[in-house]
Amino acid sequence: MPWNPEQYHKFQAERSAPFFDLLNLVKIRPNLKVIDLGCGTGELTRRLVDSLPNCEAVGLDQSEEMLRKASAHAGENLRFERGDQTQIEGAWDLIFSNAALQWSEDHRKLIPSLFGRLNEKGQLAVQVPSNHNHISQRILRETAGEEPFYSALNGFNRQPPVLPIDEYAEILFHCGAEEITVFEKIYPHVLENSEAVLEWIKGTALVPYLERLDSEKDAFLNVIRKKLSSALPGSPILYPFRRTFISAVKPRG
Repeated sequence: MPWNPEQYHKFQAERSAPFFDLLNLVKIRPNLKVIDLGCGTGELTRRLVDSLPNCEAVGLDQSEEMLRKASAHAGENLRFERGDQTQIEGAWDLIFSNAALQWSEDHRKLIPSLFGRLNEKGQLAVQVPSNHNHISQRILRETAGEEPFYSALNGFNRQPPVLPIDEYAEILFHCGAEEITVFEKIYPHVLENSEAVLEWIKGTALVPYLERLDSEKDAFLNVIRKKLSSALPGSPILYPFRRTFISAVKPRG
């Protein structure tokens, strides 16, 4: 997908807050081999690396636009590569991902696949947005199912792959994981108005829809804008954003 780093960073402080909560779950040890899946523009990957003594790290992302920005944060112990987060190779002491796995399908297969790439005593630590039932997301999917957009999108209407938190715990249990931690947290963002909510989702959930639209793009956004204005009147508004945190450790063989 063609990511726009500037659009994504319009709410950089709000989007960064969950990273630090995820970082607090990481077990700090020296000399870790680390991969950050969906590293984006790289500044948070650098913060992760700087918190882990003598680690060797790779930031992985599929977006050339994001990786061009990330290159400024590369160094002796951190490099950035283009790649598919579902197809990683090698063995790792820490597989970290902040707000990226929601773009990959079938988490019932993905989580065991990632867990299988851990070294003994290695840790999986990920955070995924679980805000798909918020009115903004429901309006997006509803509008994508309406004409003329349904035809313009060739029926595309993405169903979020994020699972309930108890399912992640169950999956990790069957992987033989230890120290399983799974929880959901709500971040109570205060935004100026419904237009700010639209700007937020333009940097994330709307991306795969907008890339599939041409002449209908402005009309699509305007319909969503009107629906959001009706559903979220007033100023300021509360934008409660749910996120799921997952951490587990691979036992010794």
